[in-house]
Amino acid sequence: MPLVLSRRLVLRAAFVLLAVAAIALLAGRGDGTPSAGPAVADSPRPALTVSLIKPRSADWPRTLAATGNVAAWQEAVIGAEISNYRLSAVLVSVGDRVAKGQVLARIADDNVAADLAQSAAAVAEAEANAAEAKFNAERARQLRASGFYSPQQAQQSISAEAAAAARLDAARARKQNDELRLAQTQVRAPDAGIISARTATVGSLTQPGQELFRLIRGGRLEWRAEVTAAELTRLKPGLPATIAGPAGGAVKGRVRTLGPTVDADSRNALVYVDLPESAAGAGLRAGTFARGEIELGVSPALTLPQAAVVTRDGFSYVFVAAGGDKVALTKVTVGRRIGDRIEITGGVSADLQVVAAGAGFLADGDTVRVVAAAPQ
Repeated sequence: MPLVLSRRLVLRAAFVLLAVAAIALLAGRGDGTPSAGPAVADSPRPALTVSLIKPRSADWPRTLAATGNVAAWQEAVIGAEISNYRLSAVLVSVGDRVAKGQVLARIADDNVAADLAQSAAAVAEAEANAAEAKFNAERARQLRASGFYSPQQAQQSISAEAAAAARLDAARARKQNDELRLAQTQVRAPDAGIISARTATVGSLTQPGQELFRLIRGGRLEWRAEVTAAELTRLKPGLPATIAGPAGGAVKGRVRTLGPTVDADSRNALVYVDLPESAAGAGLRAGTFARGEIELGVSPALTLPQAAVVTRDGFSYVFVAAGGDKVALTKVTVGRRIGDRIEITGGVSADLQVVAAGAGFLADGDTVRVVAAAPQ
């Protein structure tokens, strides 16, 4: 009997010890101290593999964006100088490049040529009469000196000489006028340039003030950029400008002059930018609407690759290294853009490290895996 009782006591003690061990084990798991196995499972996984870069300083041009129309520098209106004559030939068309003095059209010159022949004959007759009157006047002077002519007779001969000379001058003037009219039967270009419009047609009668052609002098075009009155104070002649052509590419120009007035309705002023001859190759033609930038100089800029900047809800952000493997979403302000880089005007400093690419896939506070950055 005592042996059985001692066995029961040993079993009860063992049971109590097992119960205490189980309670201690459960208490150890519930006190917030993880075991080695779960610690590996609960560590956060990196959201993205990234490289970090620092903003780079550079001297960038300061520009002023503007829009405006492309127009001819000067456009000459060409018409006939004689009226009521028929056009016999039109030698150029729209788009032709012409030289100064080149014949653009011809006017029928039959009547003018006949008038010139008649005036030439009148000159010949007047020259003969003038020669005879001069001979008679010289003879009268000699005979008067010898006493054979009275002063009255001598004066008549001298007056006849003067009248014949005057008639000769009048005949020569009429001939010169007819020669000028004959030259005007050829409509010539007043300057080198490009024909921008043509209304001349063969067989039509020329009229006073009638426009036959329009000519872009020298083929020169200009960009008439519109800027505000405040922006106008920042500009001066000689500044370079870059104009985007509708056919692609960019055209370099230079500010020629600033408009002397500001429009009372729009409060805008015009800036006249000379364009090179290559502007036509970029699609810039008279009447084209174009956008461009006028360079104001250079200034330091803190820049990042555009891939490092993400836009959310209308604002610009970058992800900055926040210690450890964490990144923090940081709001920035941006400015100029050149190529694949963008200016950061506020929000970060030059000594901060920023996620170089893939910012669009990150969230504030994400854990990342950092690798070495490629050369910028």
